[in-house]
Amino acid sequence: MYDWRQMTIQERQEVLRERKLHRRPWHRPPHSNIDGVHAYLLSAACYEHSPIVGKDVNRMGQWEDELLGTCEGLSQVHAWCVLPNHYHLLVQTERLDKMREQLGRLHGRSSHRWNGEDQQRGRRVWYGGTDRLIRSDRHFWTSMNYVHNNPVHHGLVDRWQKWPFSSAAQFMERIGRETAIEIWREYPLLDYGNEWD
Repeated sequence: MYDWRQMTIQERQEVLRERKLHRRPWHRPPHSNIDGVHAYLLSAACYEHSPIVGKDVNRMGQWEDELLGTCEGLSQVHAWCVLPNHYHLLVQTERLDKMREQLGRLHGRSSHRWNGEDQQRGRRVWYGGTDRLIRSDRHFWTSMNYVHNNPVHHGLVDRWQKWPFSSAAQFMERIGRETAIEIWREYPLLDYGNEWD
């Protein structure tokens, strides 16, 4: 995902040729369109990973509330994590198209508000979003570990339960420390998250 700027022109052309051949979007992952109730890992990042969401603690908390409020009635949220420049949601829904639509509207509203607050009219805040279909129980639990461990991965905290803008502490409280450790060992991250497509 982040290799594009380091690629040669020839490498970029080859990537685009492959994506066109397989009818995938040129510069971002394809969206899922599957009927029925399924679990998904939804993610979105600020443009060029600028820490716009993380301007201050109040903005992060407000964004977390708005994000979770948008999911109400559309999905069951199993895990979430809001970071200064992106977020992850592990959800179960049969209304993925409606969720994408509502999240897009939320992105638009937040962009307008934050650009006004920051006196940055015209600044691009969000860069799309991804939805990855969860394919198995193993994929689900590994995704759960990925979402909760993301603040540690990015060096924001040393223990995932310490990050205040995620479901990690509630998850730990609900299932207990021993079960959380078992899940972590049984479903390790390995190279999870290194490729988005």
